[in-house]
Amino acid sequence: MIEMLKHMFGAARPATPAEPVADVTLLLEGTFPYVAGGVSSWVNQIIRGFPELSFAVVFIGSRPEDYGDMKYKVPDNVVALETHYLFGDSEPPPVRPVRADAKTMDGVRRMHERFRAGADDPQNWLAQVAEECRPGGALEQDVFLHSRDAWDYITEMFRAHCSDPSFTDYFWTTRTIHAPIWQLVRIAMNCPPGRVYHAVSTGYAGFLGALLKLLRNRPLLLSEHGIYTKERRIDLYQAQWIVDNRNTFERELGEISHFRRMWIRFFEALGRVTYSMSDDIVALYEANRLRQISDGAPAERTCNIANGIDVDRFAPLRTQRPEAVPPVFCLIGRVVPIKDIKTFIRAARVVISRQPEAEAWIAGPEDEDPAYADECRQLTHSLGLDGKVRFLGFQQLTELLPKVGVVVLSSISEALPLVLLEGYAAGVPAVTTDVGSCRQLIYGLTPEDQALGASGHVVGIADPQALAEGVHHLLTDSAAWRQASAAAVARVETYYTQPIMFGRYRSLYQKLLTWPASDSN
Repeated sequence: MIEMLKHMFGAARPATPAEPVADVTLLLEGTFPYVAGGVSSWVNQIIRGFPELSFAVVFIGSRPEDYGDMKYKVPDNVVALETHYLFGDSEPPPVRPVRADAKTMDGVRRMHERFRAGADDPQNWLAQVAEECRPGGALEQDVFLHSRDAWDYITEMFRAHCSDPSFTDYFWTTRTIHAPIWQLVRIAMNCPPGRVYHAVSTGYAGFLGALLKLLRNRPLLLSEHGIYTKERRIDLYQAQWIVDNRNTFERELGEISHFRRMWIRFFEALGRVTYSMSDDIVALYEANRLRQISDGAPAERTCNIANGIDVDRFAPLRTQRPEAVPPVFCLIGRVVPIKDIKTFIRAARVVISRQPEAEAWIAGPEDEDPAYADECRQLTHSLGLDGKVRFLGFQQLTELLPKVGVVVLSSISEALPLVLLEGYAAGVPAVTTDVGSCRQLIYGLTPEDQALGASGHVVGIADPQALAEGVHHLLTDSAAWRQASAAAVARVETYYTQPIMFGRYRSLYQKLLTWPASDSN
């Protein structure tokens, strides 16, 4: 391993004399600065919260056409911004006759066996991937794409493991899953040097961080807002592009398709590698920290750092609202399936049938999943809610929150939502589904926190009736609303401020910035 590290470190691109070495290099997948949302807001917050540090940003996306212009102005202390796309910006290697030697294919077989078994040596697995897949390595991308040896191996794996009858779909699924590996190795080899690498998820960004730790011999910090493998599993269960060619009689009840399992195993393996290579692993709350440990994170490297917000920015909004509770309940978030906008719309029908003056607002971008956004608009129309359910697009919260009576989250997955905390700072209580840390945010965590009272209601997932009941109660019972509002303000001011969050991250950054290279794994 030592010789491997020396070899790979020597092959990586050094800094040029005119190129600053960033204090912290942020590794981001599908977030800042091209996508609006909670994680992106947090990244923007972190960069601006440490003006004394220099940052580099490495953005990893799917395809260029999936993103528009930057949604955030890049802060002045960002000294480098790199944008990479894993599935759209590079041409495949030219077709030419190639051979993979027997030793290489034996190594591939062993790598995949460890991968399939959930290997307990992810660092050695990563080193082998980096060595074999680097430019000039024995398993360059054209060997994988065009060699007869790779073809024979893929057909062998299909016969041995695949329960789907379509070899064509298996072949293309295998190629699609593997393709980003070579791209990520190339990105790592040419990434600007940094003193600390900070990945904000596992997945592709975390795997890139693991490669950089291996290549650069510098520390890796991992922050997970949600649990990436859990969220990808939800996405993959819902994905329509993953086929299942088995007929009814070939399927076990409740069994997912082989291709879904392939994708899930892939992201689980990336998670194990990232956890193994990370020097510190941050979760937003205790349940997620325990989930990280169960997924392979070393417990002694884990900790919790809750999100914090600029309470002073939102506190003046409390005096801007009317005396009566505004008959408006608002979902603040992206119009995507994981936010379960349709349950919110169905709950709106119940609330508005009881309280005709009420309105339901959806404040968030619709460009991430236009087909789903269109379905939500069609559902609104079919329920006769045109004009009552309003799609507002992206909004400035300082202008929006004084007009809102209740903030609503109907999500099927969350971590620690910033929008709830921002609503709390403005004095707006909330109704949420029982996901992530929402129960902690509504009812409190410790006995002292719980003594502050409930700042709203928590209901089950995909239960529009219960969601409507919680909203209707707060909109129509002014005493209950005032009590929930007071609890919300007290909770955010006591436990979820920026100084608390920045203080804990400052300690981590200071420790890792002084981390000697000789301590590398």
